[in-house]
Amino acid sequence: MSRQQQQIQGVVLTGYHSNAELLPKTEVCAPSAQDLEPAVPSRRTGHYNVQQNQNTQHEDRYGPAATASITKTSSTDLSSLPNPSSAACPRSQLSSSPKPDSSPGHSPNSRSRPRPACQRCNSQDSLDELEMDDYWKEVENITRSGGGAGRGEGGGEGEVQEEEQQKIPEGEQEEAWLTEAGLARLFDDSLAADQDQEEDSAVFLSTLTRTQAAAVERRVTTLQQTLLRRRNRQHVPDVRDIFRPSEKDEQPSKLKGGTENGQKDVTSAETETELNVEVAFSEQALSYRDNHQRLKVTTGPSSPDDKLPNFKLLRDKTGQTRIGDLSPLDMKKVRRLALVEMTALFDTAGIDLKAHKAVKVKAKESGLFGVPLATLLDQDQRRAPGTKVPFILQRFISHIEEEGLDTEGLLRIPGAATRVKSLCQELETSFYDGMFPWQQLKQHDAASLLKLFIRELPHPLLTVEYLSAFIAVNKLPTKKQQLQALNLLVLLLPEHNRDTLKALVEFFQRVIDHQAKNKMTLNNVSVVIAPNIFMFKGFRSKVTEQQEFSMATSTANIVRLLIRYQNLLWTIPKFIVTQVRHQNMESQRKQNKERAVRKLLKKITTDKPSDKAVPEESSQGFIRVQAPQFSKISMAVQLTAELQAADVLTRFLSQDSSVTVKREELCLYEIGGNIKERCLDEETYMKDLFQLNPTAEWVIKAAQR
Repeated sequence: MSRQQQQIQGVVLTGYHSNAELLPKTEVCAPSAQDLEPAVPSRRTGHYNVQQNQNTQHEDRYGPAATASITKTSSTDLSSLPNPSSAACPRSQLSSSPKPDSSPGHSPNSRSRPRPACQRCNSQDSLDELEMDDYWKEVENITRSGGGAGRGEGGGEGEVQEEEQQKIPEGEQEEAWLTEAGLARLFDDSLAADQDQEEDSAVFLSTLTRTQAAAVERRVTTLQQTLLRRRNRQHVPDVRDIFRPSEKDEQPSKLKGGTENGQKDVTSAETETELNVEVAFSEQALSYRDNHQRLKVTTGPSSPDDKLPNFKLLRDKTGQTRIGDLSPLDMKKVRRLALVEMTALFDTAGIDLKAHKAVKVKAKESGLFGVPLATLLDQDQRRAPGTKVPFILQRFISHIEEEGLDTEGLLRIPGAATRVKSLCQELETSFYDGMFPWQQLKQHDAASLLKLFIRELPHPLLTVEYLSAFIAVNKLPTKKQQLQALNLLVLLLPEHNRDTLKALVEFFQRVIDHQAKNKMTLNNVSVVIAPNIFMFKGFRSKVTEQQEFSMATSTANIVRLLIRYQNLLWTIPKFIVTQVRHQNMESQRKQNKERAVRKLLKKITTDKPSDKAVPEESSQGFIRVQAPQFSKISMAVQLTAELQAADVLTRFLSQDSSVTVKREELCLYEIGGNIKERCLDEETYMKDLFQLNPTAEWVIKAAQR
């Protein structure tokens, strides 16, 4: 049976109202990445009025299907779909005239809406058409709930304001990007008087790879042209001066893993499933493009979950750096570099990311549902300092796990709508008092509340600023580049969003681990969760049926990658850490020279790359490890080729029996030198790291993650 003949159930769509001028135009079914406009789920694309058929009102499961009718009041060309992967198809393939169900007791696997018959693209690998039924059922469940139980008494009904995606006008987009990258000085002359800002920008620019520098240069050039057209101003820095090559700095730096020398290592040192994090991702993408490699689109049977590439990081003797291992000052540098690198990666693939900014909305200042993450965490941190994930989300997760993850259809089968609404209101009033009857909460109801919490966030979990970039990941030509882009986007998320997303994907993986009994595979979980993450509050009333088709497999693919590769995504690539080290060294060198000038009459020992000499003990093959938090103040450790950070911790614990902190809570820190502070991976080889940062101090203390 063809996809156009599949049955439809659940809702009657009437009175389409369109304002689709922001939708990008696409005409082909499977365009190349270079031809695609970014997939942006516009916040101003029109909407359907949803009328629920009476025979679909059953609360606990989807009732008999209803015949859908669509009455358009505005003609909208189907070629204007935002197309992350699969929905830009000929109109004939998007027929919305399905046959009514022949019987009310149809199979649960019957289609709930017509499917676009498009060629399979990258984002559709392993996402079987049958499994996508769960996606459409979840969308219908969201629609049936009227936008969520949180809009009742406890959810602030009447106060809900929709999050908006607002396109940034020409010129302002580049200006906002440069400002976010900390490079406002390149277009704002008034900042030139700020010597610290100017030096910071110069240091930052000096550590960029060629593709990163090209990304910055492209936006400076575009902004200059816009300013000249708009204000006829010529008093702005010339991009040729900013990026004028320096003849004395011809030799490639170790930092610039993406330079010509580094390029040779890309193809020789890594296999298809090994991730090289020493060379900038955008440089690897440039090498891939220049070698004219093309990923063949999979058209055969879909692959099971375990057929996704088993990516792994190339081993780094200086240790892997995870998010949370670096100091806030260094993380600020990481975020700036991640923004430039992410943009350079998309530029290399010919994908133009259209930036969006969030319009400020009036949001609840207290409560649980429909409250901004930052507000939730503020009220939770007053009760428990250091809290990183909202209490209510933690409690939902722990309750579901305590009651057992073997419940069949967990996350997929919705709880009773009226009961979920009542529970939501009860939680709003009694959660913090500890009076909520958790023992009476059913598994499917708890899962529905967890999904409701995600949907009701006034700002989407993946943020308005980066939501379109997450969807555009599907346009990248290889799974490896998609994974690299997601890694950079995770680094760009605000800390609250990143920590909450991590807690969620870890929970989803634990659900998947019990798939033998709960029947929830990676694909099942992904297609159910995708609409809850991407169709955030306010967006659901605006999205068209065509946009839903467009977003279905692509957003499910993004969630699938986030879950499957979470152990890789929450790491900081070595090339970025190396760039941070070089920035710190350059800043330190400038400070030392200034200090030398001020202290001409004293010993000018600071006019060296580091203001600290290598300790004599270290030069003899030993390092001194400090432990000021514990009774054993310090100990000398001999450096050998095989000595790892874990060995140092073991030796420390064996010599100080008074330590009551658990081994897993201890961390050996690298402090000073060319890094502010870094919690070391236990597999770090100390001799290799010492050679990279010989002036660092080594301190054992409780991990501050």
